[in-house]
Amino acid sequence: MSDAHGIARDQLRAFIERIERLEEEKKTIADDIKDVYGEAKSMGFDAKILRKVISIRKQDADERMEQEAILDTYLQALGMIPAAETEDAA
Repeated sequence: MSDAHGIARDQLRAFIERIERLEEEKKTIADDIKDVYGEAKSMGFDAKILRKVISIRKQDADERMEQEAILDTYLQALGMIPAAETEDAA
């Protein structure tokens, strides 16, 4: 029975150590990304907009179009952008 506990303990330790290594790698990558944003900012680019562009690029084209349409609808409802002209108005 003690062998079973030893095996489980070893497996648990291995999982924990793998997770810790991955967390360290994740932090290193996050620091690298932060450095790239800083570099872009020093070249005159807006980091907030860069993040938005990256977010948009991750989206599926159909999903992005749907979100843009909903956003336009909301902005029109709030009077923040003019309503799209319909064919009936012509």
